[in-house]
Amino acid sequence: MTRTLLRASAALLALAPITLTGTANARPLTPEDLATLGRLASPAVSPDGQWVVYQQTDTNAETYARSTGLWLVPSNGSAEPVRIADLEGANESGAAFSPDGRRLYFLSNKSGKDQLWTASFSPTGTVDTPVQASDTIADVAGFRIAPNGQRIVMWGDIGMDCPTFGCANQADRALPGPGTGRVYNEMFVRHWDSWETTGIHSRAFTFAIGADGRLSGDAAAIAPELRGDAPSKPFGGAEEIGWSADSAVVYFTLRVADRNEPRSTDLDIYSAPATGGAAANLTASNEATDTMPAASPDGRWLAYAAMARPGYEADRLVLMLRDLRSGTVRALTQDWDRSVSSIAWAADSRSIIVTAQDTLEHPAYRVDVRTGRVTRLTERGNVGDTIPLANGGMIYTINSITSPTDLVRMDRRGQTTALTAVNRERMAQIDPVHYEQYSFAGANGDRVWGQILTPQGAAGPLPTVLLVHGGPQGSFGNSWSTRWNPMLWAAQGYAVVTVDFHGSTGYGQAFTDSINRDWGGKPLEDLRLGMAAAAATNASVNPANACAAGGSYGGYMMNWIAGNWPDGFRCLVTHAGVFDLRAMAFETEELWFDEWDHGGPWWARENAERWNPVNHVTNWRTPTLVIHGEKDFRIPYSQSLAAFTALQRQGIPSQLLIYPDENHWILKGRNSVQWYRTVFDWMRRWTGPGDTAAAPASGGGNQ
Repeated sequence: MTRTLLRASAALLALAPITLTGTANARPLTPEDLATLGRLASPAVSPDGQWVVYQQTDTNAETYARSTGLWLVPSNGSAEPVRIADLEGANESGAAFSPDGRRLYFLSNKSGKDQLWTASFSPTGTVDTPVQASDTIADVAGFRIAPNGQRIVMWGDIGMDCPTFGCANQADRALPGPGTGRVYNEMFVRHWDSWETTGIHSRAFTFAIGADGRLSGDAAAIAPELRGDAPSKPFGGAEEIGWSADSAVVYFTLRVADRNEPRSTDLDIYSAPATGGAAANLTASNEATDTMPAASPDGRWLAYAAMARPGYEADRLVLMLRDLRSGTVRALTQDWDRSVSSIAWAADSRSIIVTAQDTLEHPAYRVDVRTGRVTRLTERGNVGDTIPLANGGMIYTINSITSPTDLVRMDRRGQTTALTAVNRERMAQIDPVHYEQYSFAGANGDRVWGQILTPQGAAGPLPTVLLVHGGPQGSFGNSWSTRWNPMLWAAQGYAVVTVDFHGSTGYGQAFTDSINRDWGGKPLEDLRLGMAAAAATNASVNPANACAAGGSYGGYMMNWIAGNWPDGFRCLVTHAGVFDLRAMAFETEELWFDEWDHGGPWWARENAERWNPVNHVTNWRTPTLVIHGEKDFRIPYSQSLAAFTALQRQGIPSQLLIYPDENHWILKGRNSVQWYRTVFDWMRRWTGPGDTAAAPASGGGNQ
């Protein structure tokens, strides 16, 4: 077996403001730390490039109540950030500057619902007292200001028959009465974590902006004839809505809401007059996803990202370029085997800054508009929120597997300056961990990459955990997570192993596609080989004293391992995992990912039962902790109830942790702490410090 090794060092992580350093009196990272560290997001840069405003979410260490506020920092890093526009007892988020730089706009719930607020902003960084700029019936979910500063587009959940931004009689048409039952005539019935409200969608409207910065006049509905969500649900945001350079047109992403929606990935990009009216479909010829419309500053081009295969949510997103004069379209990155995840135009309209996954990292790249040439701009870590500057530099966020998110400025020569260190004092109290990347020959002899984290200075075998990512088209990667955080496992004294098995992203589209109709094949082989390679790479990794844990597809893999690698681990943790593929095919809400990965609807699949974990339950004998949220409609919690029943009925040591107030993810601070405490207690029970005895073979009673 051939292995290559890349060890992390301060030099490799130089772009991250927080580095792997600690103090003599440091302590391990705890679940409480993870839940309460500051969370930076959504930076906005003033038009003159001198100032950056970002939102920061802080969590009370006792109550776990969260609050979000706005912070201001000079873009040259010459001063510490200061809090601004702080409205007592309210949250502020999603800031944006007016094009002339004289006003700051943001969302706040100060009035009792989410509304647009504004404050005067001076070139010296002074922010006046904010005033409420909108007073709509519906909550404002997001906004984008026109380049000329005269109009604004806002969006929120609004009834299709409502002519303005919310109606007082907006009712759920699925409640015909006289009882509480809902009646549906087509899907979606429920989506992600909520039951659908018939007739209500995410809709965009534009307003004029008055001289005082407040909204003026009536709302103008964008494309009122289209039934669908703009931005799309459940995860679409401001990246799906944009303005033309002359402020005359709004571009937006929408998937038509009809009975085909649960199995359609046909998102299209539309254009509509900024003053309201019918829309034109610019990508009707492509039946797959088109998204992230971004017009060039010079008004010549519309950039967007497009997939080629309908029904496949993990197809490659190619950067496309539409000539707004002629209407011709060309694929700018067709020859680059990476999937674009964000788009930002350079000020001179000659290049586009994109981000994309690449071998455990998520760097920023510059794409030349004329030639399509791709140049990598950053190395290690997870880069996002890229904002090009007029002088050729850019502002962006960055995090890594050992460092939470911070802001960085890069000049046109590639030199970087840290602008924030949100968690510097907290992280200085935390023990560092050792981090390395490794690769090995996986299934079919293909090169597969993984990561290893261990407590700093660890020597000799440690209790080990294999973390399996979800998706399945995803990656753990060199990025910070507020949910599944490998550093937190390492801080408890574990050697942590992750493997980007066949189907993972960042290695080319063929590698991602290779999991199709093979959920339990090549990925399981990669995990077996990856654990052996990790042990050969780092002596702290001890497969003889290991547990495995995973969520979503990773939870499926735990259930698959239980029946097909039953002697591999001393314990398992399966979170929101698929237990019965037959039931999953009929119970999930977004049908396209299940049908694409397995070959169509259940009745049309060849060998449909081949990779179904339920068929191997009689082989189960590994102690298993089962976790799920009751509001999870992507993988309904009945899947975990079934898995727990199979464990209990066979007398296999097991626990069930169920959350009535969580969805596919555990998001609340207090729940996150409980999640980790329960997981770590379970793993300690079966691994124990320094215990290298063989895994239990069976039984042991129910827990």
